[in-house]
Amino acid sequence: MAEKTTPLFNTFSRAPLRFERGEGVWLFTESGDRYLDFAGGVAVTSCGHSHPHLVEALKAQAEKVWHLSNLYEIPEQERLAARLTEATFADKVFFTNSGAEALECAIKTARRYHYAKGHPDKFHIITFEGAFHGRTLGTIAAGGQAKYMEGFGPKAPGFDQVPFGDMEALKAAITENTAALLIEPIQGEGGIRTVSNDYLRDLRALCDAHGLLLILDEVQSGVGRTGKLFAHEWAGVTPDIMAIAKGIGGGFPFGACLATEEAASGMVPGVHGTTYGGNPLAMAVGNAVLDVVLAEGFLTHVRDVALVFRQGLASLKDRFPDVIEEIRGEGLMLGIKAVVPSAELLGAMRAEHVLGVPAGDNVIRLLPPLTVTAEEAREGLKRIEQAAEAISAHNATKAAQA
Repeated sequence: MAEKTTPLFNTFSRAPLRFERGEGVWLFTESGDRYLDFAGGVAVTSCGHSHPHLVEALKAQAEKVWHLSNLYEIPEQERLAARLTEATFADKVFFTNSGAEALECAIKTARRYHYAKGHPDKFHIITFEGAFHGRTLGTIAAGGQAKYMEGFGPKAPGFDQVPFGDMEALKAAITENTAALLIEPIQGEGGIRTVSNDYLRDLRALCDAHGLLLILDEVQSGVGRTGKLFAHEWAGVTPDIMAIAKGIGGGFPFGACLATEEAASGMVPGVHGTTYGGNPLAMAVGNAVLDVVLAEGFLTHVRDVALVFRQGLASLKDRFPDVIEEIRGEGLMLGIKAVVPSAELLGAMRAEHVLGVPAGDNVIRLLPPLTVTAEEAREGLKRIEQAAEAISAHNATKAAQA
């Protein structure tokens, strides 16, 4: 059978599924088949598909003005920035179009901070093995994974990687040229690997002791995903700079770089910019997302459903040790580390009409909309159970025939 040709770049291995609409945690194919979306567009559809409040906000803004550029004041941009600073450690916000751009802004903000203080040589940023910070030349260098850098020329300078969780290696890597540390509180692409609260607190203390900035990448873990507005809140620490995206747009593409007044002090007129960042459509949706996520009881709901989900997955691990090795993560950012190839389990899950996301370390990410109910979580667990049962039975049959 001839391989299907496409006018698109061949940069994605796409599943043969075509969805035409969504509702809540459900996606519907062109043929009418219904799937439980526990992929969430890779932690993007925080409020579920076609959330009426988000839809209305976008439609209302679309009838007014779509784009202005940052040549002019944009009231909804200022409103969203004020709400984000009120709810977080930050004093300043820069809006972007994506998570990678938010990370680029975070990196530039850290470097510019030291430059403005008279230390232009302090531009190195320490990152951690297994990290993923985006696909630009700067962020693939920050992530440090060879598979993403291969074929794109020399690695962008200024990024020093240390093993995940190795405090002694981290201390040894700090030099007079170090400007900041950059870390995800939970590695998403890296396989739902959680940084301990104690380690995050140690990072904050280390930065304070050496005059470094702490940059957090909460592109995937933020906006309620772990049951707090941002994952670092569980450790009781505050960063100097933070990159967010994904869930803040609920499906509309935008991100933001948040910083303290001090950390952002070097970002003066002319040193950074964006054409589309902070556009009226994105800002309307972002404010609507915050209406939902900051509503009384919403984060409690996330924690309650996450407990149901986590306990159910733990039970599946106990029942199918030949399929599931470990359950990872926090809140509704969960991972199944498989014994079998993760692609095999993901395929079996799709056969049961439940979607997940592949990740490193043979892990499948489960990132459902934060609006998922306990009943829908149990339905998902039932389907994952059926997938595990099918693999286990198949393996038992093969073993008997051997």
